[in-house]
Amino acid sequence: MHDLLVDSHCHLDRLDWDSCGGSVASALARARVNGVGRVLCISVDPDNIPDVLALAEAHAEVSATVGVHPLQAAENPISLEALQRWAQESSVVGIGETGLDYFYDRQHTAAQQDSFALHLQVAAEAQLPVVVHTRDARDDTLALIKEYGSIDRGGVLHCFTESWDMARQAMDLNYSISISGIVTFNNAGELRDVVRKLPLDRLLVETDSPYLAPVPHRGKANQPAYVRQVAAAVAEIKGLALQQVVEATTANFDRLFMAATQAAREFVRG
Repeated sequence: MHDLLVDSHCHLDRLDWDSCGGSVASALARARVNGVGRVLCISVDPDNIPDVLALAEAHAEVSATVGVHPLQAAENPISLEALQRWAQESSVVGIGETGLDYFYDRQHTAAQQDSFALHLQVAAEAQLPVVVHTRDARDDTLALIKEYGSIDRGGVLHCFTESWDMARQAMDLNYSISISGIVTFNNAGELRDVVRKLPLDRLLVETDSPYLAPVPHRGKANQPAYVRQVAAAVAEIKGLALQQVVEATTANFDRLFMAATQAAREFVRG
């Protein structure tokens, strides 16, 4: 029995329904036909957390995270108490997405840093991994993880587009690296070089749907089914069979999110 892929980062509540069958159930069915058995639905602000949790409660193949995207940190922050409360929901397997994005917003770096630190602290307290968005903020991202994060639980740098040096330092902090459809773009040569160097036991694959559809779907709305193209691209770059990448990334996902969640529940029960 072959393993099924996991889309380790998507936004089910924001899918283009016309392009994926008209409903979450249709999108998940299309994913299954393409060998994708599970998805992790990511929260981005306090307003969509209830929607994400509802999707995870309604569909057995969906898990959830809770958090505030760095570009929402200044205008739509979350309180410590609210994040702590959401982190205890049964479908929650991680905290995020959180992080730093200095590419799109250099005006609110302090608010981003405060939000990121709060997420890291709650994740460490709840014994959950962190889903990190980072862009043009390499040094600050790593510094905050070192200061506030949990080495035991770690996390993932999602939709990775940074340098090999940053990937190496993140892996030293017990972080995995998630690759999106960007790896299939013509201008992603540096990212493909990073993928060649990444150890297989630190790799995840994702769509970040409905954004960043991989070739041959580039320019269209993305959906979880397309994570198969991402995995195939990673396999080709690394000179591996697709099934090797499927099995490795699924095992990595389970080790990072599912095993960590079980440990967290046991920790809470005392």
